[in-house]
Amino acid sequence: MSHQDRQLVEAVLANAPGAFERLVREHQALCWHIVYRMVRHPEDARDLCQEAFLRVHQHLRQYRYESSLKSWIGRVAYNVALRYLERKHVVVFDLGEGEDGLDPIENLADGFDLETAYADREMAARLHQAIEALPPLQRTVLTLYHLDELSIDEIAGITGLAAGTIKSHLFRTRLRLRQQLETAYGVSP
Repeated sequence: MSHQDRQLVEAVLANAPGAFERLVREHQALCWHIVYRMVRHPEDARDLCQEAFLRVHQHLRQYRYESSLKSWIGRVAYNVALRYLERKHVVVFDLGEGEDGLDPIENLADGFDLETAYADREMAARLHQAIEALPPLQRTVLTLYHLDELSIDEIAGITGLAAGTIKSHLFRTRLRLRQQLETAYGVSP
């Protein structure tokens, strides 16, 4: 926890003018990325981000400085989106993923260079389409790791999943994307 985060939390708790607005400004992009990647509907995502920050405001006294403020707010946003998807009966992750016999993978080096594939225009369009088709949890974990460049530990703090589970999701999701691109489009990244 940074000294700046602690000062900001204390200012919000003391009702200092503009403190909560600053907290929202500093963390609204992360909140939007998490919620929108989970629900994929802009209007719902806006409402859910507002709900997430309302919850942050209501429960900030419960924040114990055990993780970064960013991770704690991300966790609130993730939980708000997850509850929304559960109420809508949306499948959050693919239950069939574990059937390939793979154990949680410690090494993510699977030969698929997501960043390079994303840099190529045509490949990026195909990859974006394949990512959008992923279940919400896999889509969110993958994009938080590769596009937002959050660490495994930060994603674990946000999702509440174990680091090994996140690594496994990343490995399997990347493998799934590579197979989809190779099969459906004849592309070999």
